[in-house]
Amino acid sequence: MRNLLWAELQKIRRSNIVGITIFATVMVAVIVFIQGWFTYNGSKDIDSAGWYMTMAQPLATIFVLPAVISLLGSYMICREEDEDTIKSLLLIPVNETKLIAAKMIITFLFSIFIYLLLFAIAFLTEAILHLSHLSVGMVLDFLKIYFLQGVGIFLAISPIIALVSYMKKGYWIALVLTEMYSFTGTFMSMSNTLKTFYPITAVFGVSGYYETTAQNRIESIIILLLCGCLSVFILKNLKYSEKN
Repeated sequence: MRNLLWAELQKIRRSNIVGITIFATVMVAVIVFIQGWFTYNGSKDIDSAGWYMTMAQPLATIFVLPAVISLLGSYMICREEDEDTIKSLLLIPVNETKLIAAKMIITFLFSIFIYLLLFAIAFLTEAILHLSHLSVGMVLDFLKIYFLQGVGIFLAISPIIALVSYMKKGYWIALVLTEMYSFTGTFMSMSNTLKTFYPITAVFGVSGYYETTAQNRIESIIILLLCGCLSVFILKNLKYSEKN
């Protein structure tokens, strides 16, 4: 497994999708800052420590990050067949289950990395604007929220990655499906019940972004774990050799 993880890391280092994902993260951070600056400039909100770290995460989640993470995950699984390298891999032979597991682990780690990158950008911006008003407790609390958001979003979108890979429809469809999936969260968040059980919005409760009851948090955790189990079930039946 260690060798497979190393090999997958070497592959994505040369991939343009990684650069696109990082660029999208930086751009969404810039756009959120510009929007917040012109919307709240002159108000007390813009002078409050934590306003940018508070705004950046939900907007990035609803509009950008789940889609690009899903794109990366689907690309990693589908690329072997799309680039016609799977025949060579199967000659080694490579354990297909371990190969797919390695790709999903890399996607999981990349999801966390992307959210921590967004946190780093938001924190550095806050430090420039409100360094004297930031506290260690506040920063650590936001770090926990961003970290858990990265974990939760991976679980929430993992069924889409698995389904697109299983259907062998091309990885770009994952971007479209996940974008619609995450954007629907804006409507689900209007209901306390729906936002608890809809995976994308459930992540916000689990991460601690908004206040929720212990029962609702447990229910949201169960929903996210079920998403992870569903993706495992789908990917367990995925065989590269079926197409060849």
